[in-house]
Amino acid sequence: MIRAIFRSLKVSDATSPYDAMMLKVYYPAAPTGSEEERMSGVIAADAAQAPFPVVVFMPGVNVEMACYQWLAVRLAQTGLVVVTYNWVAEDLPGYVSLTPGVNLAAFTPDTYGQQPTTTALPAILNELTTINNPTQHAIRNTDHATRNTPLTGLLNLNTIILGGHSAGGTMALQNGRSDHFPQVTAVFSYGGHTMASTMLGYPPETILSLPPDCPCLIIGGTNDGVIAASSGRYDSKAGSPTAAVERTFREGVTRQEGDSYLALLDGANHFTIAHPLGETTGRPFLDQPTSQPDDQLRHQLADLIIQFIEAHARHRPDVRLDGASLALFERK
Repeated sequence: MIRAIFRSLKVSDATSPYDAMMLKVYYPAAPTGSEEERMSGVIAADAAQAPFPVVVFMPGVNVEMACYQWLAVRLAQTGLVVVTYNWVAEDLPGYVSLTPGVNLAAFTPDTYGQQPTTTALPAILNELTTINNPTQHAIRNTDHATRNTPLTGLLNLNTIILGGHSAGGTMALQNGRSDHFPQVTAVFSYGGHTMASTMLGYPPETILSLPPDCPCLIIGGTNDGVIAASSGRYDSKAGSPTAAVERTFREGVTRQEGDSYLALLDGANHFTIAHPLGETTGRPFLDQPTSQPDDQLRHQLADLIIQFIEAHARHRPDVRLDGASLALFERK
């Protein structure tokens, strides 16, 4: 059984009213059949599988966290705790949206690599610490009592896996840095890349390098219409669904430990990872149709992510990533 708890938190360096974030934290559960469970709906975690590594999944812009529940459940079924979130913010003046938490000031040619490009992750990691040790949190914050949760004392906060979709995938790839977040041990993305916008002062088609500190898995779809339609941001003439993703791996990944991968799903589009997809927000109207069954593509996608986490975050040398059915599979 997979269950989840909700958390609401304030982002200390954000400005009201855009300083509130909501988390949904999925975990493997072990029902006891108690009266308290029946009355509250709160079910104990399966402590036999603890301590749980934690996946923090960063969303695409204007993609609700419910769109990633299918993946969160699949990952939690393997003995992981998975965090998804909704955060409404104004990353660009006049544009209020759901955001993965983008620190635009960290993206310029003068600042890239010197500070985190995510504003969400520090707040989420702090909340995970509170979930894991609410008593210590209450001691530090005497005006805010905090009750135990089903995950109190059960999280392995030294094994954080960052994942993300689209802009959230870019955030995940860029923030696996030991100098900023030493807890992060592996990163993965779907539909994300590090081609830099010319509006930030970069030359056309610039690929930003990724930190070499941890393994990474970069996944794209051969029918990604959103990436293809966004080429103008980078003054790119290619208009390719995959070129930015491929170049991110080939030029941006400097790690050479045999644990970083590029995978292209044949027939997948930008929103293959989002199910069910809400089409009232975001840019799904730019996407290309998928050319393989959607459930098959999601199955492939989840399997790749699980294999990667098992092999390189949970350090199981017997697990190998299966690239046989992919349109492209590279390793370095």
